[in-house]
Amino acid sequence: MFIEHQGWLAGVAVASVATAMPASAQSPASRASIGPATFASVLAPGAGVKQATVERYALDREPVTNAQFLAFVQAHPQWQRDRVAKLFAEPTYLSQWAGATTLGDKARPNQPVTQVSWYAARAYCQAQGARLPTWYEWEYAAAADETRSDARQDPVWKERILGWYAQTSGGALPDVGRTPANVHGVRDLHGLVWEWVEDYTGLMVSSDSRNQGDPEKLKFCGASALSAENRDEYAVLMRVAMLSALEANYTTANLGFRCASDGGTQP
Repeated sequence: MFIEHQGWLAGVAVASVATAMPASAQSPASRASIGPATFASVLAPGAGVKQATVERYALDREPVTNAQFLAFVQAHPQWQRDRVAKLFAEPTYLSQWAGATTLGDKARPNQPVTQVSWYAARAYCQAQGARLPTWYEWEYAAAADETRSDARQDPVWKERILGWYAQTSGGALPDVGRTPANVHGVRDLHGLVWEWVEDYTGLMVSSDSRNQGDPEKLKFCGASALSAENRDEYAVLMRVAMLSALEANYTTANLGFRCASDGGTQP
């Protein structure tokens, strides 16, 4: 699935990774099987529709690490930082690495990889025979705690999530896998890095959520217009706002990704 207004650029970006990486270099985080499910999304799927549905899918248990992304760029040199096309990544792409194929002291192997563009993240996942998760897939997985598939109404859970988001950034990122796995077996959906999703360009909401009933004041992005339904879900809506402000070639120091696949299966 291509995002419509990114069109041929996205196609060119991933066409070069159609050949799967060798198994020895691939080593993706194992994926958890999730769904199918219908749930109350913070974004309404459409007019008069408040429930979002996800089909059965598999999601990486942890974000992609520096070591995994290093194996990818070694197998696909066109995605190394000194070779990547300018259309597909900003100059800050993988700038925390010591070199184009060297991690160095500022990028430990088990830290989540950051400073990666949507194009690069998408190419990595395709090289694994996978894809980026959709927003609804990410949101559904992120609503769970260690024992419940939907913990969002629990004040204690909300306090913990908001506490993570209130922490100042700037220090070295922790390694992946240090938070407890949720009921799906997935870790680090909160409190580590922001994460790319496949359909990030379709997440734009009104600049003033009080005006959701006025269609003239709703800002459209692409072909969809999504309304914030649960405005008390501040932490998740912060992600919506952040992702909506991005362009596909953007890279930031706190933005990583994980992969997904259809049908709850691993490639």
